[in-house]
Amino acid sequence: MRKPYTPEEILLTGKVAVVTGAARGLGRAVAETLREFGAELALCDRDPIGGFDAFTMTMDVRDPAALEVFAQAVQERFGRVDLLVNNAGGTFHAAFAELSPRGENALIAENFTQVTAVIRRFLPLMSPGASIVNVTSSEAHQAAPGFAVYAAMKAAVESLTRSLALELAPRGIRVNAIAPDALPTEGEEGVRERMLAGESPFEPVRLPPLGRLGDPADAGAAVVFLASAMAGFITGTTVHVDGGIHAAGGWRRTEP
Repeated sequence: MRKPYTPEEILLTGKVAVVTGAARGLGRAVAETLREFGAELALCDRDPIGGFDAFTMTMDVRDPAALEVFAQAVQERFGRVDLLVNNAGGTFHAAFAELSPRGENALIAENFTQVTAVIRRFLPLMSPGASIVNVTSSEAHQAAPGFAVYAAMKAAVESLTRSLALELAPRGIRVNAIAPDALPTEGEEGVRERMLAGESPFEPVRLPPLGRLGDPADAGAAVVFLASAMAGFITGTTVHVDGGIHAAGGWRRTEP
């Protein structure tokens, strides 16, 4: 039996962490938390990333050429990747019957295809002990009226997480996910307000079972744990950072 874990084993000092979609919201909170725990950061987003003493690049992960430039720059600067956080993604509210093929393809590219492309590109830079954390959503586990394709793509990332956990286990690379909800960010709050305003016959829960909304830093804390030595025997699983929403079932009908 090994000795008890020490506080130092939570630290990520010297670890190289890549975070996509890091300009704001959950991605920024995750990056800030990783930095506080000692990680060296390589960040990207479609929008400029300010306020970090880190390597950053403004690029779209859906663009193969831009992804190649970013990956090569990370390799030249750091030589390796110890943690890959696939956070980039996005959605918009639309009834399934009204969603155009173009809109559907955009949701697939933004929430699934780019995830597989990013993982495939950075895997050669990952060695035993490295890990991947995919940011999915509570919608991967429950109905999401008005967000059907987005939810389906997040569920696809959940499935990908489990399969890759097995495929990469012989290489000593762990793959996990976090499924956040009720963590107010600029984007999430806008969608939440529209849903609570009655734009749909359904609405999200107003408060999780814990009785309060969370904070984006809660997602960062979950990523730090999954990347640390304390989670060294955890792979292929999802941490629900949602105040109990997943356990409670999530959505509630608001009309008879």
